Amino acid sequence: MNVLRSFLTSLLGTVLLAAETPRFRVVTYNVENYLIERSGTRSPKPEASRRKVAEMLTTLRPDVLALQEIGPTNALLELQARLRAAGLDLPHWEHVSGYDTNIFVAVLSRLPIVARRSHPNETFLLEGRRFRTSRGLLEVELEAGPGYRFTLFTAHLKSKRAIGSADEGEMREQEARALRRLVEGRLSSDPKANVLVCGDFNDTKDSPALKALLGRSTQRPLVDTRPVERNGDQAAPENPKWDPRHVSWTHFYGKEDTYSRIDYVLLSTGMAREWLRQGSYLPTLADWGVASDHRPVLCEFEATER
Repeated sequence: MNVLRSFLTSLLGTVLLAAETPRFRVVTYNVENYLIERSGTRSPKPEASRRKVAEMLTTLRPDVLALQEIGPTNALLELQARLRAAGLDLPHWEHVSGYDTNIFVAVLSRLPIVARRSHPNETFLLEGRRFRTSRGLLEVELEAGPGYRFTLFTAHLKSKRAIGSADEGEMREQEARALRRLVEGRLSSDPKANVLVCGDFNDTKDSPALKALLGRSTQRPLVDTRPVERNGDQAAPENPKWDPRHVSWTHFYGKEDTYSRIDYVLLSTGMAREWLRQGSYLPTLADWGVASDHRPVLCEFEATER
């Protein structure tokens, strides 16, 4: 009986300790042309698709929602109101414009935004010509709890659609380097800073763009969280060269009928200590494709310095 009482007391203490540790969820999601009125050649997103976006997000219940392919501020506020009506209140927001005047990046958050340092006019040189990044680069600082803050970057890098003025892959690499310079600036001033970099990077992990952004050859590389489906997979072949064979695709490209991982959540080493791998996953929700050609990516964290 004493052994059982001791075990139950220990278990209760563990549960109470876990309950006392605040946690928060970050979701990154390309919502595929979330417009409520025509913009250029882009049509408004159908009501059924907007309703499905809200349904998926209310299921995931993020504390911080990083968005790509959101329309102007009226579209962001419409989504915010739709989520609030469904019981998910994300009152704080940031919306960043860029070279593309139709779709943008944004953040909706339950956590207070304590600093705004977004970059709508970042440029780069390519073959002697100066270009602006396709979309603005969003940077905010959020307060997740007493004594715990983190910097969030979200971006939507150049698509794989070919254009006449430059090679799209080279443009995407230069945009990634521009984003990396901003991240490096934050980490060089404080190597232990909590930094989260997320979004639709439109490329795979072995691409020049992702290699530049991850910064593996630098003193401050980023950690690739790579959430996967909770589909029952347990075992995977061991191969030190590659990630395990768990399902991690985030995007369906209809033109090629391919599935790939191009949406990411990357972490500084400081913030990786608070990352909860077991609470991070790639949702498998019914009829996900009604909402977007992307799937949302969810990561969970403890709001306590480790």
